[in-house]
Amino acid sequence: MKALTTIGLLILSNTFMTFAWYGHLKFSHWNWFNKLGLISIILISWGLALFEYFFQVPANRIGYKENGGPFSLMQLKVIQEVITLVVFTIFSMLVFNNRFKLNHLIGFVFLILAVYFIFKD
Repeated sequence: MKALTTIGLLILSNTFMTFAWYGHLKFSHWNWFNKLGLISIILISWGLALFEYFFQVPANRIGYKENGGPFSLMQLKVIQEVITLVVFTIFSMLVFNNRFKLNHLIGFVFLILAVYFIFKD
């Protein structure tokens, strides 16, 4: 259960972070957003990133072996990176209409291999 909770929180965390980092690039198509200065956009992104921490910190605390969780520190980091790339890929396809290409698939295969080797004893 702690593993699923950790992964779920990491997915939520990375969703907020992706919107904080890249959402403003698409939101600039909205008239009211286009009138904002850079400082305002940074503050909005920072506000979104705050929610990322509300999920990221508990995910790491719950998931970390030394706190009774199922994952080592290295495993937590690799899980987080894979989730980040999956969330970003979905985001870029849905929000920016990017196409998923063969080289992306090949990269994901290598990520799966990385996860396999990190989790292998």
